[in-house]
Amino acid sequence: MNIAIFLSGGSGSRAGAGLPKQYHKAGGYMMSTYALKPLLESDRIEAVVIVSEKEWQESIVDDARRAGADTSKVIGFALPGENRQLSVLNGMAEIEKSVHNLIMVTGTIKDTVLIHDAARPYVSGELLESIYDAIDGHDGVMPVLPMKDTVYFSEDKQTIAKLLEREKIFAGQAPELFLFDKYLEANKALCPDRIKQINGSSEPAVIAGMDIVMIPGDENNIKITTAADLERFEKDLEHTINK
Repeated sequence: MNIAIFLSGGSGSRAGAGLPKQYHKAGGYMMSTYALKPLLESDRIEAVVIVSEKEWQESIVDDARRAGADTSKVIGFALPGENRQLSVLNGMAEIEKSVHNLIMVTGTIKDTVLIHDAARPYVSGELLESIYDAIDGHDGVMPVLPMKDTVYFSEDKQTIAKLLEREKIFAGQAPELFLFDKYLEANKALCPDRIKQINGSSEPAVIAGMDIVMIPGDENNIKITTAADLERFEKDLEHTINK
């Protein structure tokens, strides 16, 4: 069984939108809907757990349904954790609880977990297909982009210590896919304290020595972080609608 965790918690304060950026509306729908809809439409994903504050949970589902998504795949909700990775762990705990009911219906058990963010509304069905196609023989999959700029390392954030080999450095993207049981254990091994320092979904897997394969990412699959990102997102939708 392939289950996705959809992360939609957080304040989104860097976007300066006055409310969490993932609930900012553009083109008639919340940003979260554009990120969630491809998961709900994917034939590879059988169930979705949404991580968000309780007051937004119903709105996320209602908005996605209004956009034409089949929200019957949403099997549960979890509350955000102290940081992003604890939110992921809360989502996996909800899967553990919900999967017993799914086993009764499908006769299968949990196999993979996909981690995606509401702040990445440009995710495509093609990228999702590529991610699932690549999991065979590996413990996880991460889409990445090569570095285009020259990259430097600084010890003090003021002076350059050395030049890094650009050809060996990649920028990771979401969504990321993992074998559920191995990934759950990798996260539990970092509790209760080290997990609070984790910044990316693949970090616990790498620390645990899991085999994570890289695949080409999508340059359009940007993360909406700043006010400028949000403005670009709105303009992109306006251009699409007015075509």
